[in-house]
Amino acid sequence: MQRREFLEAGTLAGLVLPLKPFHRDRPPALSAPAAETRIGLDDWPIEEATVSELQAGMAAGKFSAEELTRAYLDRIEKLDRHGPAINAVIEGNPDAMKIAAALDAERKATGPRGPLHGIPVLVKDNCDSGDTMLTTAGSLALASTPAPRDSTVIARLRAAGAVLLGKTNLTEWANYRGNHSISGWSGRGGQTKNPYVLDRNPCGSSSGTGAGIAANLATIGIGTETDGSVTCPAAFNGLAGLKPTVGLVSRAGIIPISASQDTAGPMTRTVADLAIMLAAIAGADPRDAATADAGRHALADYRPILDPNSLHGARLGVVRSYFGYQGAVDGLAEEALKLMKARGAIIIDPVKPPLDSAFGDAEGTVLSYEFKDGINQYLASRGPGFNMKSLEDLIAFNSANHDRELKWFGQETFEEAQKRGPLTTPAYLKAKAHCQKLARVQGIEVLMKTHNLDALVSPTAQPAFMIDPINGDHFSGSSTSLAAVAGCPHLTVPMGFVSGLPVGLSFYGRPWSEGKLIALGYAFEQATKMRKPPTYQPTIDLGSAG
Repeated sequence: MQRREFLEAGTLAGLVLPLKPFHRDRPPALSAPAAETRIGLDDWPIEEATVSELQAGMAAGKFSAEELTRAYLDRIEKLDRHGPAINAVIEGNPDAMKIAAALDAERKATGPRGPLHGIPVLVKDNCDSGDTMLTTAGSLALASTPAPRDSTVIARLRAAGAVLLGKTNLTEWANYRGNHSISGWSGRGGQTKNPYVLDRNPCGSSSGTGAGIAANLATIGIGTETDGSVTCPAAFNGLAGLKPTVGLVSRAGIIPISASQDTAGPMTRTVADLAIMLAAIAGADPRDAATADAGRHALADYRPILDPNSLHGARLGVVRSYFGYQGAVDGLAEEALKLMKARGAIIIDPVKPPLDSAFGDAEGTVLSYEFKDGINQYLASRGPGFNMKSLEDLIAFNSANHDRELKWFGQETFEEAQKRGPLTTPAYLKAKAHCQKLARVQGIEVLMKTHNLDALVSPTAQPAFMIDPINGDHFSGSSTSLAAVAGCPHLTVPMGFVSGLPVGLSFYGRPWSEGKLIALGYAFEQATKMRKPPTYQPTIDLGSAG
């Protein structure tokens, strides 16, 4: 799929895979000395365990954070490295057991810090960690030295007491390198699989987090999104995923694409876990000017808004523009609308955003200018000793390492961005103004005000497509672009299954309306209970598939 076609389809995910075993330049470092343990995968059901359930178990002394961490590391070895070999974790944290042991000692001495104390987390490999792990965006060009300090997201997770298990694979450069890419592939990490059906794509670019949390390789995970890279892999992997308002969560120390659209967000198996995670990572940060207003909007605790009756009286606008990508998905969405109406929601159907034929090209122009500016600033932040200094250096590295990086697709997107001028260029300013006018000012804000809405709703995306290293991704479309370009929040929750593949329902709306969306998503989740763990089917049985 060409970049322009991809943006017009309405999602941002993507990349390409080699179908041969990938040998990392450094070991995954997942092993740790065996310790006497009171739990194991068989006698403590960590599969589908929630944050609250694990906290209750640790509080009751049934198991420790160290034992819990060991159990997840064993599961990674069993399912990610062997067995179905999902390939979601690009690098393990060699300090994970030591961190968990220290948190156990702290719990015993002074009590837990909060709901994430001792909870294992996986984080996408574009978030800096000031430890021995690399931060590469999946690219071999950055696989030299670790980052000098934590990204703010990782620093806040550590401060909350989470145990960083490791980094997840991703679509290389968050699907911002070249045409005909395949979601879930990186030069450093190889191809991540969808744990529901292994020859299907996990979507991107937060593919490793989506597949890893779906497969219960950790309790909770972090993804990042520019346009669809949290919400699409969440939908493809049966998760709740939130793209927050741009500026609610700091981007400091995260490898960028777009200052206008980038954000990190939680990816979890339940909306309640998502709410807990959001509270830990949201807030103002002097390292990211976009978060200046976050302190006025972030909640210290989102759990009090989790009311199963939140759909009652809610006004929901149906964006029919994002139907029609796949018939069975549309059918599930119609059933979801009926259920929400039966639960007391007021359905306004349809509402239509004013997107035009130039919208996709305008978004592409904005991303191209902002990527060059942002990546050059980020590379400078890695310090004078870092081997990559500029986008020009990255392009040269890929050309020099063609067989490892460019075998399956090129770097046309990089080369186009390299030609761009500064962010004062009239073409950039015109494209950015057009995007904001259509998506936010005349789009979400007008729709919400005109119809007095609490949220907009639509299917999130099609079911997962096949992994195809020759032709690239096969997107038929999604509902991600409107909220992404507007910088507004977007929540997806499991809506059902199509031939064994999960699909999601989206709620999106005004800036800073995360609390409202979480409440609505929680009520829908509790009414439907559509989340089911994966069964690692090798392929879809065409003889019986509907």
